Amino acid sequence: MLIKTTSNEMDRMLTLSMGFSIAMVMARIVYTDKFTFIWLIWNLFLAWVPYVISSWLHSKPAMQERKWLFFVLAGIWLLFVPNAFYILTDLFHLGQFHNVPNWFDLTLIISFAWNGLLLGVLSIRQMEKMIQPYLPGKHELYFIYPIMWLNALGIYIGRYPRFNSWDIFVDPIGLSTYLIRMTIHPIQYKYAWGMVACFSVFMTLVYLTIKRISKAIH
Repeated sequence: MLIKTTSNEMDRMLTLSMGFSIAMVMARIVYTDKFTFIWLIWNLFLAWVPYVISSWLHSKPAMQERKWLFFVLAGIWLLFVPNAFYILTDLFHLGQFHNVPNWFDLTLIISFAWNGLLLGVLSIRQMEKMIQPYLPGKHELYFIYPIMWLNALGIYIGRYPRFNSWDIFVDPIGLSTYLIRMTIHPIQYKYAWGMVACFSVFMTLVYLTIKRISKAIH
């Protein structure tokens, strides 16, 4: 009962926080008569999808026993979870548009990045709880770092070559060709691998820090 109550409270706070972000975009559109940053709402939706999947799986213990279905849904989750952290890179757009005060755009973009980060961390935590019994020594890093490494790779291929989660089905040849090229020419793609390394370590530290803070305040 306590877990369900806590989950409901978290969902209410997430709804409030995401509503604030969307309201800021709408206010910007009304003020400027331009659809600048409207795509952030789509990015937030994509960040919300893995949270919905992990929350549903976490709330259905019986579903976790149906291994084939669990792993199918976990695979879909894995394709979408990089979208939650991808929003952090939307900070690149800060200062590109000058028809509102910079503080407004700063608040707007950070609010979306914060929501994406929360959705990602909470979603991964839910999956970690379900996977942890199967980890070697039940050590969290056996799950967390590989997931964050894949997230970082997903962020890079989404931000630069502009592949999407669904391209594994829509454009599998183009996506696999690019990944193979990155793998066999690491020097040529040294900046890409540098970004993947930095983001994977950073996001792992963020996740572990939030997890420790959550334990410390209880």
